[in-house]
Amino acid sequence: MKKGFSLLWKLIFVHSFLFSQEKILLTELVKIDFKRLAVSKGRIQEREYLPAFNQLIKDADKALLFKPVTVMAKTDIPPSGDKHDYMSIAPYWWPNPNTPNGIPYIRRDGEINPEVKNSPDKLVLPGLSSSIYHLGLAYYFTGKNEYAAHATQLIRVWFLDEKTRMNPNLKYAQSVKGVIEGRAEGVIDTRHFMHIIDAISLISNSKAWTSADQSGMVLWVKEFSNWLMTSKIGMEEMNAPNNHGVWFDAQLLAYAGFLGDTILIQKIHERVMSRLDKEMDVQGSFPLEMKRTTSLHYSVFILNAYANLATRFQQHGLDLWHAKSSSGKSLKLAFDFILPYLLKEKEWTNPQINAFKEIEALPVLKKAFSEYGCSSCVGEMKRLAGPAYPSLLMMLL
Repeated sequence: MKKGFSLLWKLIFVHSFLFSQEKILLTELVKIDFKRLAVSKGRIQEREYLPAFNQLIKDADKALLFKPVTVMAKTDIPPSGDKHDYMSIAPYWWPNPNTPNGIPYIRRDGEINPEVKNSPDKLVLPGLSSSIYHLGLAYYFTGKNEYAAHATQLIRVWFLDEKTRMNPNLKYAQSVKGVIEGRAEGVIDTRHFMHIIDAISLISNSKAWTSADQSGMVLWVKEFSNWLMTSKIGMEEMNAPNNHGVWFDAQLLAYAGFLGDTILIQKIHERVMSRLDKEMDVQGSFPLEMKRTTSLHYSVFILNAYANLATRFQQHGLDLWHAKSSSGKSLKLAFDFILPYLLKEKEWTNPQINAFKEIEALPVLKKAFSEYGCSSCVGEMKRLAGPAYPSLLMMLL
């Protein structure tokens, strides 16, 4: 059994390592601004865009080697007895040292239990989403059907094929041994699906993507969205007053846009404005993130969620970048608060038990430059990315 598990984990590790490419890659999976993407396409051979385009093709060619993954590959069986149900383990929960069998597990914020490796459903999602994302972009820029065809195959195996598809629920996400079979916090696992939704928009006019694929994904997304909005787990996550609630709205907004549900889009916008008003303090920080043991990470993490939302809203004619709540809270205020720390003008004094991975700040710095004119952000991005800066995917997006 140990030998079999070891082999499974090695395969998963190789998948994740080979196709997340480098530490910059997953950080760059930001919401695509389709208007700016069209500008890039028209100027793709210009010096400003060519390095990023060449790197995209290299990444997409690697993604062609990414084999389909499925929830059916796990060895553990969900409580439902159905392997089609997604399952993962809560990362910050550990065996209880005060009980003989370690149950019930206890929470150690910011410290990841290596047992999360026992749950391949979650582990393969970054590689799956990044592969589909890069394949979709490569098809958009080149028109080569091989990119769309492989993206389509990956999507079909995870979402559509009866033998391998994921059921549209997260009933067993981020379970805790001896405590609960699935938690609201597990909804954040599937934030990677947003990038797959964007990729579908890019390949929808290809020969590979069929009307059956489109209708199948529309049905899957409808069922998943309905589960998110009506299940106890989903509603609890929707009402979470921290980054989890924001990422919930970011996911749901992606699905609402895909389905063309303008009423839901407006409802999410109203909820997001209410979140800003209630969950941000007067200085522009988010107190619940500031209390975390890795507070700088989570302060950046929640801003990345808001930036994702703002970019999506912009394409539906709604402005979150410059909007103000009834009490004067705004996304710009949040950026104004965090930027001095990211630019090394101030020292972060809140808890951060692990070294902050500075590369996580790239999307925030990029948006601060493009939306708020932060000229000094460019220098910091160049420092963080080093020689890779001209070839960052962000240059195309």
